[in-house]
Amino acid sequence: MKKITPSKSKTSEQRAARDSSVDKVLLGYEVGETSIAQMVTGLDRDGDQLTLDLRLPQDSDPETIQQELGQLLQPHGIKAIHMNVRLLASDKGASTSLPKSMPKTTDAMSKSSSASQAPAQSNPDPEPPISKAAPTQASLSPHPHIRHIIVVASGKGGVGKSTTTVNIALALQKLGNRVGVLDADIYGPSMPTMLGVADVRPELENEQFIPVNAHGMAMLSIGSLLDGDNTPVAWRGPKATGALMQLFNQTNWPQLDYLVIDMPPGTGDIQLTLAQRIPVTGAVIVTTPQHIALLDAQKGIEMFNKTNIPVLGVVENMALHTCSNCNHTEAIFGVGGGERIAEQYHVPLLGQLPLATGIRAQVDKGEPSVLADDEFAPYYISIAKNIEANIDRFAKPIDNKRIF
Repeated sequence: MKKITPSKSKTSEQRAARDSSVDKVLLGYEVGETSIAQMVTGLDRDGDQLTLDLRLPQDSDPETIQQELGQLLQPHGIKAIHMNVRLLASDKGASTSLPKSMPKTTDAMSKSSSASQAPAQSNPDPEPPISKAAPTQASLSPHPHIRHIIVVASGKGGVGKSTTTVNIALALQKLGNRVGVLDADIYGPSMPTMLGVADVRPELENEQFIPVNAHGMAMLSIGSLLDGDNTPVAWRGPKATGALMQLFNQTNWPQLDYLVIDMPPGTGDIQLTLAQRIPVTGAVIVTTPQHIALLDAQKGIEMFNKTNIPVLGVVENMALHTCSNCNHTEAIFGVGGGERIAEQYHVPLLGQLPLATGIRAQVDKGEPSVLADDEFAPYYISIAKNIEANIDRFAKPIDNKRIF
């Protein structure tokens, strides 16, 4: 196996520094009174070249923007900019395409004033608008190495989603399955710490990641690639979703019965990208009984319904708390919330978990409850059994003839 060498690490750091500088330029460049970063619908970096997909106001001058960005980005190592532009019309959001004769590439090293002043050539046949539909779950081929992909999601943060994810994965493994974990919470990766492998880096073999072995599970997280726990992931949506797809596609996953994906909270870019590009068997929704958490959990369920991802069920976390001094049991966050939302959407209530210090303490030290086989492990084993009981009817058939 070929390990990451210091030279590759240095190259990666240089690339990250350059990307950060490019991001700052885009955030600071304004069209009218709006940052051009808000007009970017797609961004791709290829060495010293940058490709931008832009939706610009009707009265803007793409050529001037192209030239000015080229000059601003030249000191940061960008030699050429490619722009795919759509001009927004002023009548209720209609749009027109950039004429075919409009140059879409600029050499950032060129400082010719005549180029920036050259008028756009007219063309009576504008490019047609993009009409290709977004990919759907039905159009996605199953992964050749993975039987089931389960996403664990929540509408909001702070409901114990990651703790539930890691324990469900370990419970599925304890039931005799081959299990992997993908940490898709790009902005707040926690799987490496929870599994006690925060200092382990994935190896590279044939330009693919080899997952970290975490107690017999194949695990990969953006956190495994960062320099330290304090390193922030300050990326815009396209870069974060690109990182997720790279972690999924450029990893040599072993043969797995389950890949459990820990999703970030909410219903944003990462969730939509996953729904359109990763063949998911089903989703598990984690919530607390609290009314606000339930409202956000409903949004999560609705998103999965709209993207044709089956909801395998609901896990109600922090359902009851038992005082360690007097043994009094109290429903701090309310009663019956998980049952109500499961009944409303006609999905199973997979399990109810207590609000307990022990569960938190175990993941903090990298030994989750199922791994430690403590008093809370049976809760997660029961949830895993409930998942296994119904998941086969949602399975995607694997094409064994596919070469991956």
